[in-house]
Amino acid sequence: MKAVVVHGAGDLRVDTRPDPEPGPGEVLLAPEWGGICGSDVHYWKNGASGTALLRHPLVLGHEVAGRIAGLGAAVTGLEVGTAVTVHPAELVGDAHLPDRIAGRTNLHPRIRYFGSAAFDPHTDGGFSQLRTVRADQIRVLPDGVDTFSGALAEPLAVAMHAVSRAGDLRGRDVLVNGSGPIGALVVAAAKHAGAASVTASDIAETSLDMARAMGADATVNVGSEALPDDVEIAFEASGAPAALGPVLRATARGGTVVQVGNLPGAAVSAVLGDLVTRELTWIGSYRFVEEISDALTAMAGGLDVTPVVSHRFPIDAAAEALAAAATPGTGKVMLELR
Repeated sequence: MKAVVVHGAGDLRVDTRPDPEPGPGEVLLAPEWGGICGSDVHYWKNGASGTALLRHPLVLGHEVAGRIAGLGAAVTGLEVGTAVTVHPAELVGDAHLPDRIAGRTNLHPRIRYFGSAAFDPHTDGGFSQLRTVRADQIRVLPDGVDTFSGALAEPLAVAMHAVSRAGDLRGRDVLVNGSGPIGALVVAAAKHAGAASVTASDIAETSLDMARAMGADATVNVGSEALPDDVEIAFEASGAPAALGPVLRATARGGTVVQVGNLPGAAVSAVLGDLVTRELTWIGSYRFVEEISDALTAMAGGLDVTPVVSHRFPIDAAAEALAAAATPGTGKVMLELR
């Protein structure tokens, strides 16, 4: 089988690997589509994503969907040929979460994630023509959701989790700062959750076009325009420290800011004074719990998030696909893995 493997910073290859066989409790997945995430780009460009350092070759990809190609022993309730996606998180160990975060499995102290170098040995991702997956990580695609859309369920789940962190959005005015793929999906998730209005901001017109396609009622190019005033809830999806000051200032006194974009792990300079003087609530949002199932339900109900896709590449053009995904203003880049 073919697999998209990063061997080191700047060293991406489409390798040929032996076909895997599912063990007890496992499913053999034949991925058809995969979405490229920022972490995939970081592993390719830097040999690291955050604090996770690449020590060995790693198969990339945690946004995948395909069809079941085989079943291991003791797997029930699933059939060969079924279209599915994957919850890419696997909890490691039996650590008990304290009551204050009960059920928030995304905050488990040790999690293996598809396409991650956080552990040694690393956890291979799903950018391959075959991949064994624990049966409990499989999510069946509902009728009307094909594998192309199904590969977008994971990033939509990230957006829906961020929206859930903000509380009830019905009838409320929302700002989404940073309109890349995740920000645009936050726009869609906020509208789906009943927000009265959503304003999206970015420095790239292509990203603002994507936000409008996802339902943004208004857009602001922060390269030449100021953010609106007194927004009840803001989602900061750019991850740029320089954006924090303007976003905090745009948020109404007593309002809420949800941090969706990953901030740097090193010291940075940022203007944070309004966090105190405007008595804001600043909330972090990390991955998701079970919102991937909510994402599939929303898709089956008619939520179309495919406008976030800007490029499609075959598996053999994986290097070109990663380069496209690294280009500012690019939407979601999809790999066809068949």
